[in-house]
Amino acid sequence: MIATSSFGIQSAVTLHLISQVAPQIPIIFIDTGYLFAETYRYARLLTERLQLNLHCYTPIITPAQQEALYGRLWEHSTDGLEQYLENNKLEPMRRALDTLKPHVWISGVRRSQSDTRTMRPILERQAERLKLFPIIDWSDEQVNAYPDQHHLPRHPLEADGYLSTGDWHSTTKLGSNMKPQDTRFGGLQRECGLHDNSKWKESQQ
Repeated sequence: MIATSSFGIQSAVTLHLISQVAPQIPIIFIDTGYLFAETYRYARLLTERLQLNLHCYTPIITPAQQEALYGRLWEHSTDGLEQYLENNKLEPMRRALDTLKPHVWISGVRRSQSDTRTMRPILERQAERLKLFPIIDWSDEQVNAYPDQHHLPRHPLEADGYLSTGDWHSTTKLGSNMKPQDTRFGGLQRECGLHDNSKWKESQQ
């Protein structure tokens, strides 16, 4: 069993629940190299506070190498963005799964976060493993109240108006007439691929 975390605005909820029930579970942190500085500091703070079993995975090709060879892929086109996500999110996650070989993958995804998640069940099959979303049906009010109830630190960018904190170049604050999903990738898409079942096939190993 593993869990994944972006150490974003709402991540403390699922991480705290895991730390109370099964603190030994590996927590996979995909570090794209383009996260907000505040996210890196928050990840260290929560890891130390909750004594998390953190496993960090980074892209094989560094951000500097990617930009030197291909430019800023996320600016090129939809295809460029897809390649960027493959390089920086999906490939590192595949390595994590191949290394740890979990039968269950826990994630803090919630239905209210975007249109693409409204019909997801609490438990689903993804390739050869099960995907568990323990707070899938939690309301925004429940999630927002939880850190104060359990004396957990909040992500520094929450106070600045961010609803999520992915890569700095593809995440914006919530503006007027925007849905939460519009704050990622310029509104072109909400999912980075980690929770898109079409991206995952049965392992050949």
